[in-house]
Amino acid sequence: MNRRQKAILAEIIIVLLITIVAVVTILNVRDYFNRRAAKFAMMVLGNRIKSYRAKQGSVPSKSWVENQKETLPGNDRLGELQYRGMWVDFESDPNEILCFSEKKSRSIIFNDGYLVLRLKEVLIPAATGEHSGRDTNINIQWMEKQEFEDLLAQQQSPMEIEMQYK
Repeated sequence: MNRRQKAILAEIIIVLLITIVAVVTILNVRDYFNRRAAKFAMMVLGNRIKSYRAKQGSVPSKSWVENQKETLPGNDRLGELQYRGMWVDFESDPNEILCFSEKKSRSIIFNDGYLVLRLKEVLIPAATGEHSGRDTNINIQWMEKQEFEDLLAQQQSPMEIEMQYK
C-alpha cells in the first residue's frame, strides 16, 4: 500500500468510528429524553388522579384514566399504561402500585424497567382532607424489571392475575 492509500484508509476508519460514537450517543440521549417525558406524563396523571380522589373520595375508573392519558403531555412516550385502580380499596397499603408503564431501552446506559405510581402519591393529606388543585410534586419511581415484577407478584391477588391473562 502506498502512502495515499494508507491516508484514505485512515480517514475512512476515523469517519466510521466518529459515526458509530455519534449513533450510540444519539440513542442514549433519545432514551434519556423519552424516559424523562414519560415520567413527566405519569406525574401529570398522578396529579389528575389526586384531584379526582379529592373530589370523589376514591380512585378513578380505568376508563377515566384512559381518557386522561390521551390528553397528557408526552403521552406517546408513556407507552402502554397499566392501571390497577380496580384492585385498590380503602384498606390498601399506601405502597400499593396504582399504575405502571414498562419502558424498554435500546441504550447501553439505561436498562429496561418500569415507571411506577404508588397509591401513597395520590392520597390526600389527612390534616386538610382536600387537594388544593395545584400541581404537587408526585414522586414517580423507576424500578428495574426484576425488582418490579417481584413486587407486583406480591401485591397481585390470584383473581387479578387470572383477569390479566384473559
